[in-house]
Amino acid sequence: MKIPASLPLYSCLAFGVACMSCAAILIRLAEATPFAISAYRLSIAAVILISITSIKQGNDFLKWSTSVWLWSSLAGLLLAVHFATWITSLAYTSVASSVMLVTTAPLFVGMLSHWGLRERLSARMFTGILVAVSGGVVIGYGDYTTGVDPLFGDLLAIAGAISAGGYFVIGRKLRGQVDLLPYITVVYSTAAVWLVGLALATGQPMSGYTPSTYLILIGLAVGPQLLGHSSLNWALKYLSAVLVSVVILTEPIGSTILAYLILNEEVTRYTLIGGMLVLTGIYVVMGQERGER
Repeated sequence: MKIPASLPLYSCLAFGVACMSCAAILIRLAEATPFAISAYRLSIAAVILISITSIKQGNDFLKWSTSVWLWSSLAGLLLAVHFATWITSLAYTSVASSVMLVTTAPLFVGMLSHWGLRERLSARMFTGILVAVSGGVVIGYGDYTTGVDPLFGDLLAIAGAISAGGYFVIGRKLRGQVDLLPYITVVYSTAAVWLVGLALATGQPMSGYTPSTYLILIGLAVGPQLLGHSSLNWALKYLSAVLVSVVILTEPIGSTILAYLILNEEVTRYTLIGGMLVLTGIYVVMGQERGER
């Protein structure tokens, strides 16, 4: 497998995270229920991908083994759980706390990569993960008194982190075997089915929203999902799931800045200190990854 140069790889990651940073703000602005937001986000993305994949890669899915289908479907289910819990958390706690806690996923990615992928987690990389995640904990601690029910919201965000960890590890496992387009088509479509079913089962309306909300939902599908998540899934073919998940920890920095500018949410000293710890941890992990490459 030919590995792209470092600059294109890390540029792709940076672009993906930049797109994903807009998600929390768009979700806050959307006047729709949490499950409806996540269902529309994945459904719109899936429809677009199915159209593109059917033209470009035809019936490549038929060549997949049963194992690949099962793992891809599980990745879709975990992605659905991630969105359902994380998006719901935003209704109970602040953007900064929710995003920082959900991005503790690298801890779970590290454990699952070690157990499931037999990828060695060096002491330096583990230290970097702990430093980065500690930044999320600092921000979450400083923010725990904000929101309607901050404790419940924070617990939902942590559940989102665990499911995201599984999603990234499966992506790392499969991306060496299958092309990007068919993989994300199956994963996003599976997640969409689960989320639509969840929205209907809980009685959350799927229609009757304002035109501006529908535009925001399209924006969520195209920006954070198709451009953001897909960039990360592309990178998983060449980079460890640990590094990809750690780089995502820069997302809250962009989200917090946007929350301050658009939603007038306070940027506390905990956010600043936590952000510095996150960047330090990312630097350590990226240095280890470059050394191994």
